[in-house]
Amino acid sequence: MSLLTDTIRHLDIRTAHTGVDDFACPTPEALATTTLFGLPLVNATRAQVVSRIIALATQPSRAIVNFVNAHCVNVARADAQYRAHLQQSDLLLPDGAGIRMASRLTGATLGDNLNGTDLFPLLCEQAAKHGLPIYLLGGRPGTARRAAEEMQRRHPGLIIAGTQHGYFGASETSRVLDQINSARPALLFVGFGVPLQEQWIAKHRATLAVPVALGVGGLFDYFAGNVSRAPALFRRLGCEWTWRLAQEPRRLARRYLLGNVAFIAHAISQGLAAHRPTHVAHAAGKRVLDIAISGSALLLLSPLLALIAMAIRGEDGGPALFTQQRIGAQGKPFTMLKFRSMVLDAEARRAELLTKSERDGVCFKMKRDPRITRIGAWLRKTSLDELPQLVNVLRGDMSLVGPRPALPDEVVTYAGSSWQRLAGKPGITCTWQVSGRADIPFERQVTMDIEYLGRKSLFHDLALMLRTIPAVLTSRGAY
Repeated sequence: MSLLTDTIRHLDIRTAHTGVDDFACPTPEALATTTLFGLPLVNATRAQVVSRIIALATQPSRAIVNFVNAHCVNVARADAQYRAHLQQSDLLLPDGAGIRMASRLTGATLGDNLNGTDLFPLLCEQAAKHGLPIYLLGGRPGTARRAAEEMQRRHPGLIIAGTQHGYFGASETSRVLDQINSARPALLFVGFGVPLQEQWIAKHRATLAVPVALGVGGLFDYFAGNVSRAPALFRRLGCEWTWRLAQEPRRLARRYLLGNVAFIAHAISQGLAAHRPTHVAHAAGKRVLDIAISGSALLLLSPLLALIAMAIRGEDGGPALFTQQRIGAQGKPFTMLKFRSMVLDAEARRAELLTKSERDGVCFKMKRDPRITRIGAWLRKTSLDELPQLVNVLRGDMSLVGPRPALPDEVVTYAGSSWQRLAGKPGITCTWQVSGRADIPFERQVTMDIEYLGRKSLFHDLALMLRTIPAVLTSRGAY
């Protein structure tokens, strides 16, 4: 069924009614809210929220629905006007893994993840069921129309009151407002992005004769086929943002790579302000930081990882990855991943070289280890052999920052304070890694690791990550 046909059908239906409240639909009770970041976020299930919005769409009053994700929180901190628009919304819906993480830090309770991508088709389904026309405003030319056609394909009874792209000038605003009011939709979806859509809705709310106006960001792109949504596994892990970053790295790099760090720091401060134990807030923030950075790095570095793997296999035909049993937090063993930098029988030859170790203490190291391959020497010098450990970080076996994971036969020789190195997750980088690596005596490494574990600070972690870059480039102590 074409948009024109449905528009005519819509006009015929609407002329038989005196107003939007003529549609019979039960009005559910007001939804519970949870205050987070100073914003009253809805605490409900998707079904409850859809019922509430559809009920509002049948009433003569005018309601505003907006979504709040991590990016919205960051923008609201810097933009007082946008923050005020959010606070004046009739429904504020919590969207994304970042908001859920923040709620756990503060001990607050939230219902379902109420993101627009999941709610939009449910709202369209119910709008079709109750004969409520919808209007799509925003996106590039043609995007809103294609999204509308897709929703009609899924829900044949859906009435499209109209569509309009978001690339119109200020001089055309009056025309667009008249066009929307003439179409008489019950639900207006506005996709201009944050904070433009919230500002536009607030500015013109008194003029718009629409029961419900929703700010939906880039929602139309998904249903128009412009952007593919992340696989279900990414969504379950709360890593959907990494998929979006991979699709549009230039546009979204600042928002996600820098914005996520800023949001995490703010969320942790909210958790501390809510009197949550410091160590709980730090652990949760550290884990979110690990997932955010390791997930992004794996996506962005995937071409380099593939090239390294091919180079290793091309040298001697052996596997690209090397797995080894290491000891993690609280003495728990785990399988650590590395790019293979040694010959295939390296472990068998290790015993005959133990007496030639060039590092004091229990850790074995040789500057000119005869087992290292030509590609392996380069990987070690650049520390690229450690990159597969990003998978360990994503799994939760390791952290980005923490004591380097020890071998089992090293751990059994620990004495005195050395055991305290196992009090936290092992990391890819650490204090002594950025201070000289293998040139640091083992006893001093132990002291540095224990001092690090006693200093719970995400800003310190970020500082160590930044210091890792020049440490890798100079290759000091790398062998």
